[in-house]
Amino acid sequence: MKKLGILSAAVFGLMMSAPVAFADDITISVVGPMTGQLATIGDQFKQGAQAAADAINAAGGVNGSKIKLDIEDDQCDPKQAVSVANRIVANGVKFVDGHACSGSSIPASAVYAEAGTLMMSPASSNPVLTDAAAKAGWPTIMRLYTRDDAQGAFIGPWIAKKYAGKNVVILHDKSAYGQGVADAVKATMNAGGLKDVDYEGINAGEKDYSALVTKLKGLKADVVYFGGYHPEAGLILRQAAEQNVKFQLIMPDSIASPEFWQVAGPAGEGTLFVFPSDPQAKPEAKDAVAKIKAGGFTPEGFTLFSYAVIQAVAEGVKRAGTDDPAKVAEALKDGKPISTVVGDVVFDEKGDLKNASYDINQWHDGKYAPIKP
Repeated sequence: MKKLGILSAAVFGLMMSAPVAFADDITISVVGPMTGQLATIGDQFKQGAQAAADAINAAGGVNGSKIKLDIEDDQCDPKQAVSVANRIVANGVKFVDGHACSGSSIPASAVYAEAGTLMMSPASSNPVLTDAAAKAGWPTIMRLYTRDDAQGAFIGPWIAKKYAGKNVVILHDKSAYGQGVADAVKATMNAGGLKDVDYEGINAGEKDYSALVTKLKGLKADVVYFGGYHPEAGLILRQAAEQNVKFQLIMPDSIASPEFWQVAGPAGEGTLFVFPSDPQAKPEAKDAVAKIKAGGFTPEGFTLFSYAVIQAVAEGVKRAGTDDPAKVAEALKDGKPISTVVGDVVFDEKGDLKNASYDINQWHDGKYAPIKP
């Protein structure tokens, strides 16, 4: 019995000194519009997350556990998003890579916060997401993406200077994302000395925007900034071309998708949009980009941000030594850089990224690339 006690003590000592390991898989729900008009964004989420999970698992996983993905479809619909969030929580999933649209992320975040689930969006940019969470004391609501106010502070003054004296119209699609970014651009553009000649919301999902085009013609619009998504943007441009109405369209990050050109066609030529500095061009992304492309997918748009969310969650679990979401969130906000495919990222106390940078991109012949501002 004495020898057994000594042996047990020795084994216990070895267990205490060994790295923490988890017996179960680490499940991460990837939530976005997997179907519907914005399904390309959902596909980007899914492709990026899967590539990250595959790479991490091939390297041994996280403290001995494998990452397992659970793909969920919210169609960028707020009610569906809340329903999905409740299902994820009921299934005991502790981590979420999503949602995409701010209008979905904001209501879903309350469900995750109450359950203590760590949600990290790779696309939602409305400041309310993390501002409201910080005010409510919800530490597990984060985003690995930029904010509308930061995007507005970047492009608004540029528009004011570039198009001084021109007729600028600001449109939005009445969504949390579209109106949020349009308001941010309007505020900084106005502060830069350029007043818009019209500001209004349109109804997303319509097929006929000819009345809007006629109004833009009457306003002699030189520039249209539209806070919205590619289906409506493409239709507006096509119908403007049919009426021989020409203006410079400027968009936020939502049209970093080949589907924009599929809708707009040649009418999309020259369209400008803001996007975080091209992650595909970063040296940290080289291997990931090559592997994703080898699988027949181009990692445009939000693909690498979704990849980075999986990396961040994995690193947070390693740092915390546990898969407790609150402790993982705390570990991710410790001020130390986290290595990801979009570069080293650091989160502030709200769970937002610090020091975001942007490019102005231009569509040309079905492809887009950064331009010199």
